[in-house]
Amino acid sequence: MDCNFFKDVLTTIERGLREGVNAELIADEFGISARHLQRLFKFVFNQPLGLYIRSRKLAASIDDLLNTDLNVLDIAMDYGFEYEQSYIRSFRREYGITPGDLRKTGQIVKITYPLQLFASNRYANELISEPDIVMVPKLHVIGKKYEIPICDNTTLVPRVINQFIINDRKHISNTIDPDLIINIATESSINSDSCFIMPSIQVKSLEDIPEGFTSYTFPSSLCVRFSFTNSDSKVLKKLPVKEMFTSIDNFMNENQKNIFERKVTIDKLRISDYGKYFKLWEWFSPVNRAAQTNTL
Repeated sequence: MDCNFFKDVLTTIERGLREGVNAELIADEFGISARHLQRLFKFVFNQPLGLYIRSRKLAASIDDLLNTDLNVLDIAMDYGFEYEQSYIRSFRREYGITPGDLRKTGQIVKITYPLQLFASNRYANELISEPDIVMVPKLHVIGKKYEIPICDNTTLVPRVINQFIINDRKHISNTIDPDLIINIATESSINSDSCFIMPSIQVKSLEDIPEGFTSYTFPSSLCVRFSFTNSDSKVLKKLPVKEMFTSIDNFMNENQKNIFERKVTIDKLRISDYGKYFKLWEWFSPVNRAAQTNTL
C-alpha cells in the first residue's frame, strides 16, 4: 500500500462523517477486508481505526452543538450514533463534559483533527507546546483598538496591553473573567505594513459599551492553539515574544496548505501573571475547515 492509499482512506473518513462511515464500508470501497484495513491503519497511525472514526465524528458534531439549535438526539443520529445516550457517553468520555453542558458553559475542548493535517515542526527553545486543534466557542469582548506598525509589534503591543490593564479595563462592566486579557489581532485592509491590536475583556453581552471603546464578537471557530505553560524547571520572567512568534511563524510556513486564515487571531493571558512569572499564555488562529479535507 502506498501513501496515496492512506490519504484516500483519510479523505473517505472525512467525507463520510455524516453518513455512518465505518471500517466495513471503507474496506468495501477499497476492495480489502475490514480486518486487514484495521491492521494497516493501526500499523501506520498507531491507533485503532474505529476509535479514530468515532473521535472525528464527535469533533465534527461540536460545530452543530455550538452553531445550530438542533437537539442532541438529532445530532447523534446525524453522526451515526444509534442512541442519544450512546452519543452522550462517547462525548463525555472524549471531552470530559456532556454535549448539553458544553452548550451552556462555552468550554474550550481539544479535538482530534484529521491525521496528516500538519507537517512536523521545530520549536524555538522548546518554549511552546506542540500545536493542537480546539473548538473555541463564540465570545464577546470589549476593548481598546490600536493600529500598530508590524515592525514595532513586539515593542508596542506590550505597551498598549499595559495601558489597557492600568487605565482602561476598569471602565468595562458585565465582565466574565476580569483577570483574563484577550488580545484580538486583525489584518489592516488598507496598509499591509500595519495591523490592528485590541486588548479586551470578555463580557456577557455587548449592551453597555463605554465611550471610546470597541466591541468584537469572535465566532465559534475551529482553531490551532499554541500555548506556553510555566513549570518549576522553566521559569521565565516575561514572555520572549519575538522568539515565540518566530516559532509560530515557522510552523505556519511549513504548512503552506491554506489551512490557516490568520485574518483574526486571539491570545490570552492573565493580569495576575502580567509583568512577572507567566503561568499560561495561549494563542489561537482559526482553521479553514473547508481546506482540511483537501490537505490530507
